[in-house]
Amino acid sequence: MSPYPCLEKLKIGCVKYLNAKPLIFGYEGEVCFDHPSHLATMLAEGRLDIALVPIFELMRNPHYPVVDGVSISAAGPVYSVFLAYRGELSDIKTVSLDVSSLTSVHLIRCILGEYHGLTPEYISSDTCKDKTAAQLLIGNQAIDFRRAYGKEYKYLDLGEEWLKQTGLPFVFAAWLIRPGVPDATSAADELRALKQHGVASIPEIVPTETVYDAAFVTKYLSEYIHFNLGDGEKKGITKFRELLLKHGHIVNDKPDFIFT
Repeated sequence: MSPYPCLEKLKIGCVKYLNAKPLIFGYEGEVCFDHPSHLATMLAEGRLDIALVPIFELMRNPHYPVVDGVSISAAGPVYSVFLAYRGELSDIKTVSLDVSSLTSVHLIRCILGEYHGLTPEYISSDTCKDKTAAQLLIGNQAIDFRRAYGKEYKYLDLGEEWLKQTGLPFVFAAWLIRPGVPDATSAADELRALKQHGVASIPEIVPTETVYDAAFVTKYLSEYIHFNLGDGEKKGITKFRELLLKHGHIVNDKPDFIFT
């Protein structure tokens, strides 16, 4: 008998990055793997019942129940979400944005505006022609960029900068449940159990990763990425919401998120 009978009745979506592997490892049901922004759209359109999506989706649509105790977050350097730039941070005029991101494209605006007094021009990476532009990168493509270019660029690690400025962890993604999904509490319980299994199985996950070396994968999943969603992470979510409101990136000011 499957340990996840409730989940297997639902349409599940998960980001296809290395950082999500411990949250889905061992699940044998059908999963739609896609970029974060695409998953958020599919959840909003009802094509998914539960999805691991950018936390920004919760900020603009706070009616989603959130699976308590599970997230993709950081309490310091996250390594795979950063602004790559040359020269001085204060001289940045243009930022090229990773179009697959929702949370990080708003987080960089908040960080630069609130803590550095910067309001550069933000342009989609699909249309940006400025070769001198700073680049916001997330996920596997960010890892690949950093490993390819190394010290050719400076890196503003968004997890590290958030902790420095706020003293709080930052939640990049969480499991959101479409309102009306039957037996949502049981589904949330199974996702928490799946997380516990996956985190305990990181030594098993490491050799399945063929793109990156074992030492890096171990460090990345054990140190850079955190998978909890507790009081500290919830305070980080609330702080992010406050900055989004202050800088005009959301208009919904409801503070009462639903954790299940």
